[in-house]
Amino acid sequence: MASVAALGLLAGCSGAAGADGDKLTVVSTTEILADLVQHVGGDLVTTSSLVPAGGDPHSYEPTPADAKRVARADVTFTNHLLLEPQSLIKTIDANAPEGSPNVSLAEAAESYGAHVIPLVENIGLDVLWLGLRVRGTGKARGATRTSSVQLRATEVEGPGRLIAYLTESLGQPDRYFDSSDGVGPDDVTTLPPAAHTHLNWAFTKPGIYRLTLAAGLEVGDGKPVQQLGSGTFTFAVGVESRGVAPAAGGPATVLDDGHTDLTVDLDSGRLLAFSDVRKVGDAQADVPAGQVVIDVPNKALVSVPDDPRFSFLGKPGGQVHQLPQAVLGKHVHGEIDPHLWEDVANAKAYVQLIRDTLISADRGNEQTYRDNAATYLRELDELDEYVRAEVASIPADRRQLITTHDAFGYLADAYGMTVAGFVVPNPAQEPSVDQVRKLSETIRNLEVPAVFVEPNLAQRASVLTQVAKDQNVAVCLLYGDSFDDNARSYVAMMRHNAEELKRCLGGTR
Repeated sequence: MASVAALGLLAGCSGAAGADGDKLTVVSTTEILADLVQHVGGDLVTTSSLVPAGGDPHSYEPTPADAKRVARADVTFTNHLLLEPQSLIKTIDANAPEGSPNVSLAEAAESYGAHVIPLVENIGLDVLWLGLRVRGTGKARGATRTSSVQLRATEVEGPGRLIAYLTESLGQPDRYFDSSDGVGPDDVTTLPPAAHTHLNWAFTKPGIYRLTLAAGLEVGDGKPVQQLGSGTFTFAVGVESRGVAPAAGGPATVLDDGHTDLTVDLDSGRLLAFSDVRKVGDAQADVPAGQVVIDVPNKALVSVPDDPRFSFLGKPGGQVHQLPQAVLGKHVHGEIDPHLWEDVANAKAYVQLIRDTLISADRGNEQTYRDNAATYLRELDELDEYVRAEVASIPADRRQLITTHDAFGYLADAYGMTVAGFVVPNPAQEPSVDQVRKLSETIRNLEVPAVFVEPNLAQRASVLTQVAKDQNVAVCLLYGDSFDDNARSYVAMMRHNAEELKRCLGGTR
């Protein structure tokens, strides 16, 4: 990554607007954004996507060639709201020519009428769902969207080993904290401001564990890391949690269900446990690190997979207590669902913002951009009506979405559907009987005739497709983040989604 960021020095050498003949060079992060830009820019722009065809924008890692492309761009567009990984955002911000438009569409489109909704995560696990979070903006500390917050393990006490690791999209583990040989410089991870991520938390022996984390803010520009606070979290592993004393003494708050994140408050510097399902009055619960006891019960016992990549957990077939990450892959995101384009009205807001951005970079062709945008907006109006009519033809009790990825909240919200669940299991381990049971019950109880996978995520859908087969329901395709050979434009993608929903969920003619 250092080699990519270093190419920021090329930014000052970028050609002026119109370097490609009389055309603007526009670089976008995703194919969907590039397609919207092309419709507005027409023959006046050359546009491309950094994330390749069929790629996952959540996990794409930029290359030095990407940095060079950004450095030659007259205009750059990102979606952001933490859709793209921070490494990609850093590459763009470090290499975009000074003074050129560099627009985060999802974050700026609200002023054009875009509607944003919270990213709701309500996977019903039978143990605590535990992640890491950064809360607050840190503006008073000089933080920006390219800043990084370090979370470092400085001490681990316990009868066995504590290992916090991420299982990536193709099953490759990435260890964040591992006390096997003590804790040191490698036991650190970073998050952007206002982000959170999911992890597996494994413990090799039952007993009481204490994990001390220290936080620091890196704002870049060669400035030293600003040291924030530290805190010690207590885990009760395979033992009765109610009698365990927290690290700071005094009364303990036992966390044993729902979704909780070990959290850095970037504005105050405090470390705490933030739970988005546990209520204290009408407020969401904040518990100081030293008062927390995290319950890791015996039902969290899992077998170590017979896969050499997971040998750090122990011998194959051996058992460890583990709180699962539940969502496969590196899943760093914020509080707002970033998939705005699944509501066509939001895509219209993007188009208007793209229009005004291109005009600001090329005022001599303002009328052409306005005309192109007006033509495309009329096409999007027709698309919105088409999607609405197709979904409306589905019986109301069948408008249920079960998918492999939480990318369809806007589609459901805009067109009268319900997201009944999404499941992305860990391919390195056999799914639990309880996980399969809950998914089967959801499909059976709702009497859904189909579940949905994304073409570029089909390899992650083994449990969903197997359960669908067992329940005798169809497996259908919806497009979320990217195109393929069967859908090469935003309009084609959304028309397919509408038609597939109608076909698979029993819409009437």
